[in-house]
Amino acid sequence: MDRTLMKLAARQLLRAIRGKRTQQAFARKLGFQSNPITDWEHGRRSPTAEQALQAAQRVGIDVALGFARFTPNLPLERIKDGFKLDTWMRRLLGTMSISEVATRLGRSRPAVSRWLSGVAKPRLPEFLEFVDAATGHVQDLIAELVPIAAVPALKARFDVAQAARRLALERPWTEAIVRVLETRAYRALPGHRADWIASQLGLPRNEVAECLALLREAEVLVERDGKLVEQQQLNVDTRGGKAALRAIKAHWSRVAADRAVQPNQDDLFAYNVCSCSSEDMQRIREVLRAAYREVRSIVAGSAECDEVALINVQFLGWRGQ
Repeated sequence: MDRTLMKLAARQLLRAIRGKRTQQAFARKLGFQSNPITDWEHGRRSPTAEQALQAAQRVGIDVALGFARFTPNLPLERIKDGFKLDTWMRRLLGTMSISEVATRLGRSRPAVSRWLSGVAKPRLPEFLEFVDAATGHVQDLIAELVPIAAVPALKARFDVAQAARRLALERPWTEAIVRVLETRAYRALPGHRADWIASQLGLPRNEVAECLALLREAEVLVERDGKLVEQQQLNVDTRGGKAALRAIKAHWSRVAADRAVQPNQDDLFAYNVCSCSSEDMQRIREVLRAAYREVRSIVAGSAECDEVALINVQFLGWRGQ
């Protein structure tokens, strides 16, 4: 974990929250008698993450909405004069253990436990480290709160992630190709082989070659030692417009439908056309959402990549017209 980078990002985020106000005016807006803002922005001291979010809310930034866009299924709970950040952090981990996230952060398990229990309040740089350790996408959260250009320390990472998202929407197979490049089997090859990638996914070689060219053009992939690797680890998500998101979901549903006709030995297909009470139907939805979050958490915490798979979660309700 690059603590220096997160400290710089925290300073820039605080400056972006202040906006065009003077430091003195900002301090008065936050109710301070003295002016701690200079120390904040120079990194001599840092506010807690809760203080920083309260400051953002005080100057008109809709913090809850920003978090809802970052994690649609994990709303940030409001409390009097603040937010329940410890609850959100616990839920963000999913099935990732405290020990695992502590290892990623290079901090002790008790220290992380105190954050998650609310006994201790993480400083803003520590909170940014935590989000990045849990998701790999702290730059996306920041971009939901302030213009990412105002936090140049993370703008390059954001641009790379955005390029990957655009490719995932426009050429969905790019995401699967990137996942194949992560596997030990690819890394064990003596050199890059687009035909081998094509055989793994059952795709035409020319389509794989086109996708690889787009990934390199977007600077998602670079060549090292004769093979292609990601510039940084990316768990590509495809948040965006509803029409685009529906289109990519439809693409992967079609891929699954094609395989359902001629499944591989380890493929899993199951269905249940059912009826039950509205309350129980809502419970089923929540179980599926929780299972999906757990899958994403397992993937994020996996130490090695040996296999590539497509996992679809579907729930279709009929409520009449």
